[in-house]
Parts: sequence; C-alpha cells; structure tokens
Amino acid sequence: MIILNRRHALGLIAAGTGSVAMPGLLRAQGARPSITIAVQKITNNNTLDPWNEQSNVGERVFFPNLWESLIGRDWMGTQGPVPSLATDWKRLDDRTMELKLREGVRFHNGDEMTAEDVAFSFSPERVFADTQPVGGKTIFAEDYKPATAKDLPPNVPGIGRRLWPALEGVEIVDKYTVRFHNATPDVTMEGRLYSFGSQIASRRAWDEAASYAEWAAKPVTTGAYMVEEHRPDVSLTLVAFDDHWEGRPPLERITFVEVPEVSSRVNGLLSGEYDFACDLPPDQIGNVQGQSGFEVQSSTIWNHRISVFNTQNDILADPLVRRAMTHSIDRDAIVQALWGGMTNVPAGLQFESFRASNMFVEGWVAPEFNPELARDLLKQANYKGDPIPYRLLNNYYTNQVSNGQIMVEMWKQVGLNVQIEMKENWGQIHDPEGIKGVRDWSASNTINDPITPMVVQFGPNGEVQQKKDWSNAELNELSVVMETSTDQAKRKQAITRMLEIAEREDPAYQVLHQNAVFTGMRSDLNWKAAPAFAMDFRASNWNASQG
Repeated sequence: MIILNRRHALGLIAAGTGSVAMPGLLRAQGARPSITIAVQKITNNNTLDPWNEQSNVGERVFFPNLWESLIGRDWMGTQGPVPSLATDWKRLDDRTMELKLREGVRFHNGDEMTAEDVAFSFSPERVFADTQPVGGKTIFAEDYKPATAKDLPPNVPGIGRRLWPALEGVEIVDKYTVRFHNATPDVTMEGRLYSFGSQIASRRAWDEAASYAEWAAKPVTTGAYMVEEHRPDVSLTLVAFDDHWEGRPPLERITFVEVPEVSSRVNGLLSGEYDFACDLPPDQIGNVQGQSGFEVQSSTIWNHRISVFNTQNDILADPLVRRAMTHSIDRDAIVQALWGGMTNVPAGLQFESFRASNMFVEGWVAPEFNPELARDLLKQANYKGDPIPYRLLNNYYTNQVSNGQIMVEMWKQVGLNVQIEMKENWGQIHDPEGIKGVRDWSASNTINDPITPMVVQFGPNGEVQQKKDWSNAELNELSVVMETSTDQAKRKQAITRMLEIAEREDPAYQVLHQNAVFTGMRSDLNWKAAPAFAMDFRASNWNASQG
C-alpha cells in the first residue's frame, strides 16, 4: 500500500499542473526508481579511491554499490566473509592464499575482470610505491614524493602498508586464478581481503587516465552502480550498471547530497526533497516517525567513538594527565543523555565478534568514572590548570558538538582546563601548525580480529603514529606479533597487553561508546539499513518490482 504523504501529493499536483517536479519513485510507470540521500559528508578528500578515503563517510558511498572486492563482506548480516569477485579461496600455507575469480565479471568500461586487474590492484603502482613488505615501521606521508601527476598521493603507500604490511605481491596463475604471497605468516589475510581498501580496479582505465586525480574522480570498478557525476562537497550520483554480474540493479540512480545540518536533512526528508536522511541523532527520531509515511531504522555498528590524545603537547606528554582525563568521563551518562540508552559503553577497544575466535579479553572494561582518582592523578602530575586545546568538528560525528561540550564540562569538574577550538575539516584537525591536544575519532572492526582497530589504527603504521599524535615502543613490538604470529595464545596475550598500554598506562585514546546509525526514510521504500555505515542498494535489499 502506498501511503499518501506530502511527497506523493506534490507528485500528483505536478502531474496536473506541470509546475512541480515529480519525485523519483513516481516517474513513468515501469521505469526504475531513482533515490536521493541526504548525508552529512560525502568524502573527506574529494576522491573516490578507497585507499585514499579511509573514512566512515567513504564506507557509505563506496560499499557495496560502487566498489567490490574478491571476498565480500556480508553487509546485511554477520559482516563476515562471503564470495564476491572470487568464488572460492584456500590457504596454501600460512603465507600464501589462492583465489578463483568469478568468470564473466565486467568492469564499467565493458572489459572482463581478469587476474591481471587483480594483480594490478595490489601493485606498487596502484598502492605500495617503493615501500617494503616489513611491518613495525612507520611510513610518513613525507617519505613519499610524487614526481608526476599520475603518481599516488603521498599518504597512500603508508595506508597500503597499514592494511597489508607484509604483502609481497599477487601472482597470476592463470586468467582466473591468483595467489597472494606474504613475506610473513598472517592469520588475517582473508579478513584483509574483505576490508576497506582491498577493492578491484580496472587496469586499463588506470592506464588511460591522464592523472591520478582524473582517475580518482571517476574510477572504473565492477559495482552494481557506476559514477555518473561527482561534484566535490556537493553531490555524488551513481547510475545503474546493467551488465553487473549479479544482474540488473533495481535503481536507476542513487544521488548522495551533502547536507551538513541535521535539521536540513530532516526537513528535506519530510518535505519530499530527499528519500533518505542519514546520521540522525536520537532526539530527531520522534520528529520523523511522528509523520505518517516515514520511519527511522537504527543499529549499533562495528565502530566505537573515541577521542585521541596528542603527546607532543607538553601537558599531555604526561600520562598521568591523560589518565585523569579518561577517569573524568561518565560514559554511561553520555549514553543516556545523548543517545537515549540506544547504544552502550563497550569493553574498551573490543567488539563482541572477537569472541568467535576466542580473542575477546574477558573482564576488560573502559576506565571507570572516578573524579576523585582523576583529581589525585592531576595532583601527582603537578597540573596547574594550563589550557588543553580540543580541536572539534561541527557534528561530523552524530552528536559530536554536544558530546564535546559535555566532556569539557566533566573535565572542568576535576580541574582540567580543556578549551574547544572549532575546525571546518580534517585538514585543520590534523594541521601540525599550532598546539594540538585532543581530537575526536572513531575506531572500526573491519577484519573481525583485534588487529582492527588496535594495530591498524594505533600500531606503528596506524594514522595516530603517522600523524605523530602518539607512539609506544612496546605496543609497536606487540603489533608485529599480532601481524605475524600464528599462535592464538600468543596473540591473545599480545592484545591483552596492548589494551593495558593504550587504555591504562600510556593512554593513546579514550573509548566513549559504541557507535550507532539512525537513518530516516520513507516507509514505503521496502529497504533495510545494514548494521554499518554502508547502504546496500543491490537487488537483494530492494523491492525491485516497485516503480
């Protein structure tokens, strides 16, 4: 049954007067629908390259509609591995993995995907530049100097070694068979293949592009939808790729529109301008669900909200001050006040999915809310009330500003003088000029192993160390154990010790709460939100008969 709301009424008026544009789902009978999605941000660096755009907002527009990997992620289910561009895979030994490619897969330029495209997608030219397959070493962006417009951006090789620290290369066995060769053992190779970054690109399209920027603005992939138009900081439109290996996609177009303000996203949804409004705070749920024909879908996801410390700051160089900050935060109060109890405080930087492999550290909890202990730690540190800057974005994360203001007040209650500095973008957050202090971030589990997020984000080649926010020699040594050991007990011991270092002794971050997504939408769309930032618009998650 179609519920008549304001959006449908406008469409009917348009049919009679010709003065109002008809909504996407009410266009000509039999035509596939097109949808418009209001998001807070489309990408952070204005490219559509998953190696370059490692972000929550990138996940939403990239997966699973545009980019695909050899092993897929079960976005609508367990988030675990499923066949995708590869039909099956097997371990030959603890350093080698063989995959059989799906035959007949087409790129958006019409070429068939073969082993050559796979080998290219993990090549020095595409990802690693001249970096070596050795873990435990921090690769800074300034270490790589692009010489031509076709060379990779300076941050990409370091990201490549962050996600594939020991990959030596991909061997082409035959047209539809490849072997991944690692320099060291790695129990997480399967997870790395369905993680953010390991997607397959067309070799020919890369070769034909005049520059990296040209290629990254409209990459040629295998996804069910392809790039039609990308207007940086404004919109991204994907159009159906009818030669997709899973069949004809159910939508004609998907348009992501950048709408930074929550109220504008909600008003646009209710007025019919948008079909979906993403990243709603819980206090807006009633405003949407209270209107006939609209609903809000929500889920906790494999992502934790955190804040990160910069130890180049003279005050935060003292771990006692950082420890005091972690004990000043009443996480349960924040979850109740800002999230209506619809998320939770996790057991530190851990995810419940780690239990399946017995890698969850039982009994571990986030630092207790203990203002008296915090005051004592500040006294031991001889803290005199000097200001600590807090670089803050305007709600890049849901409820970010409110959360920041609450934490500043909680810190104030124990004697900490934390001062908010509003910034416009991530470039300003990471700007080495001036004094850094605290910043917001989030941490994702993308491999279903504690190597993410701990090693990937906080290890020697994680962004925190690449940005020179924090480093710890022992944690770096343990990161290599996590990346190379096949002994489960040894790895469990390593991650336990890493939690002790990063959350207790020498805090790199403080965990706040598990993240949750709230998506407002029209109720008649017959679509389900994934327990992730990603939005799945493939046929299996859309009523293709609707039009």
